[in-house]
Amino acid sequence: MLQLKNILLLSITLISCNTGKLEVIADLPNNLKEASAIEKVAHSDLLWTIEDAGNKNNIYGLDLKGNIVKDIDIENASNIDWEDLTSDKQGNLYVGDFGNNSKNRDDFTIYKISNLKYDETDAERINFMLPKKAKPEDFEAFFLFNNYFYILSKDNKSTKLFKVPNEIGKHTAEFITKFKLKGKNTKITSAAISEDENTIVLLNHNKLWKISNFKTDNFFEGSIEILDFDHDSQKEGICFKTNTSVYITDEKNKSEGGNLYEFKTE
Repeated sequence: MLQLKNILLLSITLISCNTGKLEVIADLPNNLKEASAIEKVAHSDLLWTIEDAGNKNNIYGLDLKGNIVKDIDIENASNIDWEDLTSDKQGNLYVGDFGNNSKNRDDFTIYKISNLKYDETDAERINFMLPKKAKPEDFEAFFLFNNYFYILSKDNKSTKLFKVPNEIGKHTAEFITKFKLKGKNTKITSAAISEDENTIVLLNHNKLWKISNFKTDNFFEGSIEILDFDHDSQKEGICFKTNTSVYITDEKNKSEGGNLYEFKTE
């Protein structure tokens, strides 16, 4: 009888924790309820995350068990609406403060953080505005390629792609293109590019778009494949683990979410 109860309990647990094609690696800490990004950084054994608007101007280094190993206060930064992370091959981490849900911002900031060793540090600033006559946009996703940041709007009608040089100072973003992704929900919440720079992934709550075979930085002219998760939650962060697999995080909602996942892209 006890064995039967254990089997039933295991079955209920597996059903309630069904994550489709996503493999749960770890639970995120309970005090990170709004983890809005995840990034693997060169010369660091940790995975880095942030929280979005209304939270601390801190970056957090996690181990693969989900523990916060490093908590760094960015002293000269403010968290207006931190939305995504990217990094370069030298080990610098970049925070995209460009969330704009109310569409009332006209000045955006990317923070460059070079020191991940101490508990407090300063960041350098890369500021940008949109081109004249461009309508206000909400951004939640970007990645670094050929020393330019590629920043994608969060919109169901069409995704707009801009680029900004990776140079300290003030810039006007360059509009590249707009593109209608396939699917019912096409709001992009995070983006990443593989280490070999051959693959780009764009994240949504229940799927990702995998872009490959691009020849220019109009990436949507490449091959685009939809990869479904068979799992729907508020997924906000993605980065590459290897050239063919990614880490994904979602925000905690009641008893669901708040996890670090791995997903195979091939």
